[in-house]
Amino acid sequence: MAARETKTAPETESYKKRNKGRWGVTALFILYLGAVFFVTFLAWNYGSSYSPAGEDGRNLNVVPFLSIHNIYTYSTDIMVPIRILLGNIVMFIPFGFLLPLVYSRWRGSYLGILPTAFIALMASVAIEVNQYFFTYRVANVDDVILNTAGGLIGAVIYDLMRRMNMFYVKRKRS
Repeated sequence: MAARETKTAPETESYKKRNKGRWGVTALFILYLGAVFFVTFLAWNYGSSYSPAGEDGRNLNVVPFLSIHNIYTYSTDIMVPIRILLGNIVMFIPFGFLLPLVYSRWRGSYLGILPTAFIALMASVAIEVNQYFFTYRVANVDDVILNTAGGLIGAVIYDLMRRMNMFYVKRKRS
């Protein structure tokens, strides 16, 4: 009797397509992280603390919602709060959306939202700590709150799309 040849999982076409898609998503996530790095450390600082700088020229806000209140209260036009506050939220939505696509362990988990939001929180804290020590930008707890909210929104969007099976192509049965 001749042995029947079968393809192993890594050799199948669907595996190759999924693997190629994962590399694409991973590359997109890396490009996104590079853009976040550029915006948070190198680009022009659109933010403002509306408070005096410390002795060393650095500015730190550890009072939750203080800078949000000050930005709304003292802004000269509506575009300043939109650019600063909404920008911090929007900047982290892709983080919450792409992280579960890159890290497959959370893809099918209902708890995937919480670890993704936690990692967004930790990434935002890392950005603010580095901004305080290595740039003369404002290190702000409100940025952490807004960035985490953006990461949470992105994770919820991912989870809703996953539940609606928007990521998977249904196979035709022959």
